[in-house]
Order: sequence, then C-alpha cells, then structure tokens
Amino acid sequence: MLNKKTIDDINVSGLRVLCRCDFNVPLDNGVITDDTRIVSSLPTIKKLIADGGKVILCSHLGKPKGSVVPELSLAPVAKRLSEKRKHLLHLYKKLSLFQSSFIMQD
Repeated sequence: MLNKKTIDDINVSGLRVLCRCDFNVPLDNGVITDDTRIVSSLPTIKKLIADGGKVILCSHLGKPKGSVVPELSLAPVAKRLSEKRKHLLHLYKKLSLFQSSFIMQD
C-alpha cells in the first residue's frame, strides 16, 4: 500500500490551492472539439471548492516555446469551464510562471 496523500487527506479550507490541470484540448479555429479533459477535471475542482479552498487552476495549450501564440490561448477553455461550472471564472494572462491561470470563484 502506498502512503501517498490524496485530495481527501488534506484540509484546504481557507487556503489558496494551485491545481495544475491538463487542459490541452483539441481546437478547431478556436472551438473546442473534445472537452473530455475539462470534464475530467471537474470532480477535483468541485471538491476543492466545496472544501473551502480558493482554487487557482493553471494549464497551457500546445508548446508555444516561450512566446505568446494567440491560437494557443486558454480563453476557449476558460469559457467552456465557466459553462460547465456555472460560476464566474477569471482568466489571467502573462503570469511570470505560467502562460495562463484561472481563478475559480463560487
């Protein structure tokens, strides 16, 4: 048996939680063609929010090699995630460590 902690083993109440998500979804002219990765992340995101955490999601699309590529914007992902969660989501661009991050608010 592994002694690894899971999301059920931690108390996030009142804490900011940085959650790295795989939102590298296929796009066709800026339209998401398969949102499986977004849907798969929802149980974790919902649990963190339900447990009182302020969730910060970070991800990327493609491999922009250090430059800003408009076609690889996470804006379509942010929009779809907002629709799925039915809650406000802010997309922050050009952060020092990540190409883009989201702040989920309940």
